[in-house]
Amino acid sequence: MDVHVRRYCEGEAAHLWKLHFHTVRVVNRSDYTQAQVEAWAPVDFDPQVWATRIHALNPFVATIDSQIVGYADVQQFGYIDHFYVHHQFQRRGVGRALFAQLDAVAKIAGLRQMHANVSITARPFFESYGFVAIVEQQIPLRGQVLTNIKMVRDL
Repeated sequence: MDVHVRRYCEGEAAHLWKLHFHTVRVVNRSDYTQAQVEAWAPVDFDPQVWATRIHALNPFVATIDSQIVGYADVQQFGYIDHFYVHHQFQRRGVGRALFAQLDAVAKIAGLRQMHANVSITARPFFESYGFVAIVEQQIPLRGQVLTNIKMVRDL
């Protein structure tokens, strides 16, 4: 299975929401409570708000045989806002392909550092790419408090 990485295309926001929703609900369930994952990936989301946000992030999308299996972005100052791999495609090189793209973009842009607020679940993945934990954070979200870790990586 070859992973292809390309830029997000208009009209794919609903696909990315579904991927985000199921990834959080399935993969992150091992490190967060049911109430926390429901707050993080709520059933009652606003598709227009989501589409606007995804358009602004302009993420890279990973596909296998034309199926969207992951997406990630790196913003102007090296901030990775979203990094999600479909729960059925974990550990198949999708995250590696997405990270390679983000790393290349950051280096071309002359960035000196990348940083992200990483879930407990994703911490080992980010550490494997040289990210270092700076601080554990407690984030209030829809009546729940979720733990994440601020991590940085020098380029």
